[in-house]
Amino acid sequence: MYKNKVVFVSGASNGLGNAIAKEYAKLNADVIAIDIIEHKFSEENIEFYKVDLKSEEQIKAVFEDVLKKYKAVHVLVNNGAISKFNKNIFEIETSEFDEVIDVNLRGSFICSKEFIKANKNQNYGRIINISSTRFNQNQAGWEAYGASKGGLVSLTNTMAVSLSDTPITVNAISPGWIQVDDYELSEVDKKQHPSGRVGKPRDIVNTCLFLSNEENDFINGANIVVDGGMTKKMIYIDDKWNL
Repeated sequence: MYKNKVVFVSGASNGLGNAIAKEYAKLNADVIAIDIIEHKFSEENIEFYKVDLKSEEQIKAVFEDVLKKYKAVHVLVNNGAISKFNKNIFEIETSEFDEVIDVNLRGSFICSKEFIKANKNQNYGRIINISSTRFNQNQAGWEAYGASKGGLVSLTNTMAVSLSDTPITVNAISPGWIQVDDYELSEVDKKQHPSGRVGKPRDIVNTCLFLSNEENDFINGANIVVDGGMTKKMIYIDDKWNL
């Protein structure tokens, strides 16, 4: 399905990005996987580059190299992020906030800019931004991460309009609780979700594949929430309202 297509995935060494990169490779895409953490892929059609998303120079250098080898890039999945950072608002340093924004939002913006150039003269292009339900619903101490993901949703909206004269569609996916590591889940964890379970990487992978399908060119500027219905569930402290 993706033979002769080049798919660029950031944050591909672990978690969701790793699952996304491997699935596109299974579907015969030539996958460009970038991350600041070194990773050796066994798949022959995945090429890894060590890249710091804070570095515009490193991002540009990768795209230049990929263009020389493949002549075009067709799909960009902006997944790379500092995803586990949370700190009390009274203690967080401005530099720490800046780093999260620089990686999660600015890094995705730079990748998008380079992708647009790399997709020039193609008749098919997809940008998929991996946001989070934390863009809209959050916990204390997650200001930096939430702001970066909210910015990514807004960036998605605007780029979809800005690129209306191109074949590129721009959409976001906002995952809820996705179990990317091997840890024990309780029944309470599962029952918090109307779907009766915590999310799995394949739930996000499948959404990426849906959005990047060549026939799905009318889905544009969307933010698809994939959370098993969790953010639709009302939670009350007083048990008498738990109907």
